[in-house]
Amino acid sequence: MTTATTLPALDLASSTRRPAPQPACAVSAGGAKGMPRALLRLEGALVLGAALLAYAHLGGRWGWFAALFFLPDLSMLGYLAGPRVGAVAYNAGHSHLAPALLAVASVALGAPALLLGAAIWVGHIGFDRMLGYGLKYGTAFGDTHLGRVGSKRSLSRAT
Repeated sequence: MTTATTLPALDLASSTRRPAPQPACAVSAGGAKGMPRALLRLEGALVLGAALLAYAHLGGRWGWFAALFFLPDLSMLGYLAGPRVGAVAYNAGHSHLAPALLAVASVALGAPALLLGAAIWVGHIGFDRMLGYGLKYGTAFGDTHLGRVGSKRSLSRAT
């Protein structure tokens, strides 16, 4: 008796295949919409608020906060080299990884000014997420993990 006669044959006909499972939430242009999108934007507002409280608690000067708040937006200059390079540069400046490393460096080096910089940076990221500017895909500036932003988004709503 061979193994082939004791095991059932695998029927891989297309009629027996099940369709791939669909995501539980609606996704538009690579980003969430509806309640998940609203929660992500609210989360951004809370991150901004926490960063402001941390900056105040650390005794930072508000003039420096205002002067440095939009510094991460210089990463948008990467879009001059195209959408893929721009997305990488933008995401590097708008991910929580870099300010977390800056905070670790602040503690390791005993440099409290770096911790203030990390608070400003995190506040900027929260501000952007609150407004709907998420991490970018390499297709276009307006394609984010929070959904489409910009003029094409307004055109798609009209139709």
